[in-house]
Amino acid sequence: MTTNAKNTISPNPLGSAPLLPLIARFAIPSIISMLVGAAYNITDQIFIGHVVGMLGNAATNVAFPTMTLTTAMSMLVGIGTAANFSMNQGAGKMEEAKKHVYTGISTVLILGILTGILVYSFRSQIIVICGAERSGNVFPYAYAYLSITAIGLPFHIVTHTSSMLIRADGRPTYSMMCTATGVIVNVFLDWLFMFPLGMGIRGAAIATVIGQMISFILAVSYYPHFRAFDIRIKDLGIKPEYLKRNFQAGVPNFLNHILMMMTNIVLNNMLATYGAMSIYGADIPLAVSGIAQKTGMIMVSFSVGIAQGCQPIWGFNLGAGQYSRVKGAFWRAFAAAFTVGLIFFAALQLFPREIISIFGTGSDLYFEFAEKYLKIYMMLVFLQNIQPVAINYFSATGNHRQGTFVSLSRQGLCLIPLLVILPRIMGIEGVLWASPIADMISFIISMYMVLLTFRKYR
Repeated sequence: MTTNAKNTISPNPLGSAPLLPLIARFAIPSIISMLVGAAYNITDQIFIGHVVGMLGNAATNVAFPTMTLTTAMSMLVGIGTAANFSMNQGAGKMEEAKKHVYTGISTVLILGILTGILVYSFRSQIIVICGAERSGNVFPYAYAYLSITAIGLPFHIVTHTSSMLIRADGRPTYSMMCTATGVIVNVFLDWLFMFPLGMGIRGAAIATVIGQMISFILAVSYYPHFRAFDIRIKDLGIKPEYLKRNFQAGVPNFLNHILMMMTNIVLNNMLATYGAMSIYGADIPLAVSGIAQKTGMIMVSFSVGIAQGCQPIWGFNLGAGQYSRVKGAFWRAFAAAFTVGLIFFAALQLFPREIISIFGTGSDLYFEFAEKYLKIYMMLVFLQNIQPVAINYFSATGNHRQGTFVSLSRQGLCLIPLLVILPRIMGIEGVLWASPIADMISFIISMYMVLLTFRKYR
């Protein structure tokens, strides 16, 4: 990393404004955007839990890896494109920044369409891979849900990517509004389709797709008003060298979400297999895991929102050679994510039954397993909350190898092997203990790698 001693503080607020208010300005809309994005899945889970019941909750859990896949695709393109746009803008290389953006927009349009087609075409196989047997109780609900939500996946990918570019262009509030509007529509339609119209799980799926389409329209309509430069349809296209750089910066977040998807699949299969050998059966663990994941999305929304809000700050100041601001922004993001994680940890430990009850009712065995799951599996969530901050920091500062390694650490190197090994020793409880052990190991790895990069920025 070369240092340009002639760099001076840019009039751009990213390079000159006080860090804490600047982070708040970018992170708060990003957090809200992430929260309302999570609300797509959470509201479906709540309405389905009360209308359809436990099997409905299990079905959305089985279909959930497809949503993680689309988020991974959008981050592969969006994180890298926004990072390169910010760094080149900070360095005053506007032509380079423009080519990265054009390539990113073109790429995500193609990826969105391909992902939707593939998921819809192979939805039966996906459901089986994700833990539901064809002859089981959960399969018909999951099939009905995924057959509809697959249609909305391209809209979700493009909207999520566009929101990152809009935020990097200095419009975090508009980015938030795109997602929030779709979620508000989704919540209203969930109620309308499931209660007055009695459409069941299909109604929840249709509501989700309509909300995603509205968010898509709002996000895409921003491009003619891009601040940094004019975006014209005739200039769109994929340039291989810029595609490579965008992917390099986006790979850590992409791998992290792909591994989250794989973890979800392995977790579902382990819960169904070892749950069937226990007093809880296969359906209860699947339903509880789905609720816990949706609940965890609230916490992750804060950490990812904080990290994405800091990303243009990290990228711009690195490009401008202002390394003290890069470090200062990281430690403030770390403190905020850690604090949120502690609050979330306290809520899970003190009120597990109350949290689970939000998503519907169940038997005594259902609530017994749910309390155990939240208290053990999510024991060290406050450490887990740091990993998104570290990964986005690496992506924004061009430390792609470190970001990739950290992305692999929790799910790939730790959690998936533990999910396979521990249940053989401890049964269903081995599945639960895998997560806190993985959280501790990955936290240590993440912080060690971050501190190593700080040595370069002097």
